[in-house]
This record gives sequence, structure tokens and C-alpha cells, in this order.
Amino acid sequence: MNKNEKFTLAGNAGLMEGQIDHPKHDTPVGIALVAHPHPLYGGTMDNKVAVTLARTFASLGYVVARINFRGVGASEGVHDHGHGETDDMAILHAWMTEKYPGLPVALGGFSFGTFVQSKLAQRLAAAGTPAERLVLVGSAAKKWDMADIPADTILIHGENDDTIPLIDVLDWLRPQDIPVIVIPGADHFFHRKLQHIKNWVTQLWRRPSDVADTETDTAAAD
Repeated sequence: MNKNEKFTLAGNAGLMEGQIDHPKHDTPVGIALVAHPHPLYGGTMDNKVAVTLARTFASLGYVVARINFRGVGASEGVHDHGHGETDDMAILHAWMTEKYPGLPVALGGFSFGTFVQSKLAQRLAAAGTPAERLVLVGSAAKKWDMADIPADTILIHGENDDTIPLIDVLDWLRPQDIPVIVIPGADHFFHRKLQHIKNWVTQLWRRPSDVADTETDTAAAD
């Protein structure tokens, strides 16, 4: 089990409730911020997809932070249609990068959380501090005004998603020429399909240096 700790952080609309998941090893290789689905439809930081993303990042060696958006759980304030939520994620980003200086920052989100993270990524890039990489599950195409995303973004979507139809995601991605991983038979919440999220992110996250190290080890063994 990965270690975790609860925290509270001052946001623009009051205190924010959050949790940090630590990697098994003491020294993290990066920071990951995870954003949950829509607060007005039951979305919380304990949503199963958000937790799956958090645990996956932790297994990859990242220290992971997630918060309850405004009005959810013990977080103060009221829903702000993604605008204030993006501000709050930016505050979380600043806080985590101060706690863990010098580490790359990955962004993960599910549903409404993908909208927030696309906007945060856009903001970070404009500030000259781009995110290391994005993982977007159940991207909120046509539900909200998703920002364009980096070409190396990992996108995962359910074939049978009736909340955000796959065709809407394809229409959003087509001008950007970015592929998406489609999980056959998966609905919006990936019922009984959560393992595919972990497996694909883990498989695709490997850095070139990791591959080089593996090849060196293989050569040495030969």
C-alpha cells in the first residue's frame, strides 16, 4: 500500500480539502496532480477513476496530489464552471512545486477534470513551465471548451460512453491529429474496466532513458 496523507490548502474561495499519495520509494521522480469529475454530479477526489489515476502515478514513482473541488466534501466555496477550479489547481501546482522543487509535473484528469487540466496545461505552457505530460480519461469534448493539448497526451475513452460520446472526442482530436485509446465495452465510468487505465498509462509512460537502460541491461546480459 502506498502511503497517503490528508491536507488542507487555502484556495481563492476558501480552504480546499486534499490528499497526497506517496510513492513506495522515498524519493519521488515527479509530481502528479489529479482532477476529479463534475462536482454537481457526484464527482469527488475519491471517484474510482481519479483514485486509479492517483495510484497509477504513485506506482510510477510520482508523489500525487488531488483536491476536492469547490463545494465538495470539506472544500469551501461553490462550483465555478471550471474557471475557479482551474485557479485552485494552479494553487495546488504552486504548493506542490514548492514542497518538491525541481521535479517535473504531470497532470491527470477524468471527465470534467480533463477540462480543468487542459486549461491548467495551457496556462502553465504560457508561463514557460509546461507540464511534463497529460493523462486524460473520458475527455470532456463538447461538454466544455477543452483547450488544445500536447501531442504526447495519453487519452483513454470508453467505447460505450454515453455521457461524452466517442465521436465528440474524435471530432475534438481530429484537427490536432492526436490518437485516443478506446477501451471496448467500457462506459463513462469504466465499470469493471479500471485495470485498462492503469495498464495503458503504465505501458505508455516509459521514458526514453528507461528504454535505453533496459536495452543496456539486455545487452549486458547477452
